[in-house]
Amino acid sequence: MGSLHQELSDIVGKNHVLTGSDAARYSQDWKDLYHWQPMAVVRPASTAEVSGVVKLAHAQGIPVVPCGGNTGLNAGTFAQGALMLSLERMTSIRDIRPHARVIVAEAGVVLDNMHAAAAQHDLIFPLTFGARGSAQVGGVLSTNAGGSNVLRYGNTRALALGIEVVLPNGDVLDLLSALHKDNTGYDLRDLFIGAEGTLGIITAAVFKLFPKPKAYATAMVSVASPAAGLQLLNMLQTATAGMVEAYEYMPRNYMQGLKAKRPDLAPPLGFDTAHAIMVELGAISAKDATPGDDGSLPIAGLLETALAQAIDDGLADDAVLAKNEAERKHFWAIREAAGEVIFAHENALDTDVSLPLDAVPDFLEQIEVVREKCDPGSQPHVVSHLGDGNVHYSVFLTRPDEDLKEAMRELVEETALALGGSFSAEHGIGLSKRGGMARRKDPVALNVMRQIKATLDPQNIMNPGKVLPDA
Repeated sequence: MGSLHQELSDIVGKNHVLTGSDAARYSQDWKDLYHWQPMAVVRPASTAEVSGVVKLAHAQGIPVVPCGGNTGLNAGTFAQGALMLSLERMTSIRDIRPHARVIVAEAGVVLDNMHAAAAQHDLIFPLTFGARGSAQVGGVLSTNAGGSNVLRYGNTRALALGIEVVLPNGDVLDLLSALHKDNTGYDLRDLFIGAEGTLGIITAAVFKLFPKPKAYATAMVSVASPAAGLQLLNMLQTATAGMVEAYEYMPRNYMQGLKAKRPDLAPPLGFDTAHAIMVELGAISAKDATPGDDGSLPIAGLLETALAQAIDDGLADDAVLAKNEAERKHFWAIREAAGEVIFAHENALDTDVSLPLDAVPDFLEQIEVVREKCDPGSQPHVVSHLGDGNVHYSVFLTRPDEDLKEAMRELVEETALALGGSFSAEHGIGLSKRGGMARRKDPVALNVMRQIKATLDPQNIMNPGKVLPDA
């Protein structure tokens, strides 16, 4: 390591090559389920330095594992004996062009800082989720993160116009285009987004920005069932001309978990609500956001009227609108406590499935039958981005049994795929979902992926052992 340490230090500076105890905070995943000892943690500050490190690793056949905020849920940064390449020093927002509504950010920019930079120009970068205070641009690109606003704005892949990538041999692939249309051959951008660092290291990206909503209207709604919730979504989309930004489903089992862990986050409709939905509208036009003579917002009135009609029509049972920003933040805190609630349980299994919208109710009904057969006495814990069909179905198992956990995971996968779904919606594959890839991914698709990997990374040094199962 002595010679290698010096060569790495020559590239990034000796204070940015960490080993032993100095690398401790990079040596476990966010859930504290996986632990490893990297060969070293290297912290480059530029694309040129990333390129230099990767060229050195390529010449010596050393595995490289990229790391962002390390808030992933599937052990994508497991780096035993590898060079761990942290992009946390690459924090520059290289450019922001308000009239073109684009922002160019490096991989280490934290999501909250993207939001703040856009807000200075009365714009938004709409990607948001609970870990926004630590998740970094490179990580959200590498996992194609989703979050709560996919319904209106799309996931990370839909928000990225261009990227910059350091390839496995150290070459820099410059795809930093701000073009909305560019029909010049294969779409290499989308090849690297969602690849979790197995094909190269994303060092920067061009993202779309959007007009900042001038006002929001947010409500908690009680519905009779998930199916009724989907009917309500369609009704609200029509009534508001597509202004629904978030549509989050939280059944009683989630509310009871919230009550046990965070009793301070009392839901406005109570912890016993069978099927609660948080809905948020965003008003772009002034006519929907300009207060009337009585101080009320048109968008709030629009949501209130629509929900009153839904109650009259039997699509909803009750609803409470946030009266101010503090109440709106409280509603969001209820939903965003999901990770804290789930991972407080020592025997929690978390899954991340995606379904056609009309199949979500069937999934939630069918999975309960197989869950109880697999582990009688286990407890379900569900939250869902219902508007895009993403269900975070977790199970509090009755005992710490890895075979039981894997059996339950297979049943969740099987139920989702039988309904036309996917076993992975927005958290990526990493290390922990490779079994699902082997079981569920089309063999022809896997073969194509392996060919791409072998072509771009013939030495298999880029985040080895992740995403693709063994042949």
